[in-house]
Amino acid sequence: MQPSDFSPNSAVDLGARKAALEREAKQRAEVSAGRTNPYSVNADESNFQQVLERSMAAPVVMAVLASWSEQSKQVEAALDKLSQGSGGNWLLAKIDGDASPQLVQALRVSGTPTIIIAVQGQVMPLMQGPANEEQLRDALTQVFGALAQQGMLPPGHPGTVDGDPSDLPEESEPVPQEDPVAARAQAALESGDFEAAAAVFEKALEDDPRNVDLRANLAQVRLVGRLQDVDGPAVRRTADEDPANVDAQITVADIEVYGGEYEAAFDRLVETVRRTSDDDRDRVRGHLISLFDLLPAGDPRVNAARRKLTSALF
Repeated sequence: MQPSDFSPNSAVDLGARKAALEREAKQRAEVSAGRTNPYSVNADESNFQQVLERSMAAPVVMAVLASWSEQSKQVEAALDKLSQGSGGNWLLAKIDGDASPQLVQALRVSGTPTIIIAVQGQVMPLMQGPANEEQLRDALTQVFGALAQQGMLPPGHPGTVDGDPSDLPEESEPVPQEDPVAARAQAALESGDFEAAAAVFEKALEDDPRNVDLRANLAQVRLVGRLQDVDGPAVRRTADEDPANVDAQITVADIEVYGGEYEAAFDRLVETVRRTSDDDRDRVRGHLISLFDLLPAGDPRVNAARRKLTSALF
């Protein structure tokens, strides 16, 4: 799915948002398992300026990727390995090309994967297309060397891809224990089995029902699974033409949550609660409450929606 496939009728490119949310679900599992790269960040329109500002202190290697692309996955894995080995000499900023089309356009990126270097606030292209670890190391070594000769690297930067060994963790430092729940869930996600991943979190929640992180992971995986085969424009037309269609309203609310339109999704379901009764009302109410788990406890959007729901019910 390319950015040009975005349809205003569906309000969100489901393929792009699925890819972005799947990436986030996997990253949540990696965080729990202690397998994240400490020298990488996810960049999008909301934080790109802050990422660019970080290039004043150390070079930023920006990787524009596509979650559905095997080439992107290979490049991402190689860059993660190189970045971790750098010990902080440079920051890896990952940009989901499908989820951030405006940023991709601003960077003049025509395809994925694409590698861009930012140094002292300046952005310059490095390479596009598939590359292995050796090719990426060679390219970064050459560009860092050239930048060092031109005096463009931040003061004190060694001008190399690899980091100072003193910056790396000592071998005696305790290794984080892998979370078995996160590991099993991630294995299921890697194979695209969202039902199995959800089952892992469901079982874990039985043993630890107050764990908000497990609840959020479960809600996210379920959301991804529900929209695997949804025709966005068609279901939105149905919802618009038939406000009493509970299934359509629930699905469109899911789509809106995918697009980050939480208030719109919550308001849609609150209004559906007002129009329904008995079993239908209970189902809509339950679905709305399940979507609250996707946001942190105390989020003002959830608090506002809870007040509206109470008003609709009573």
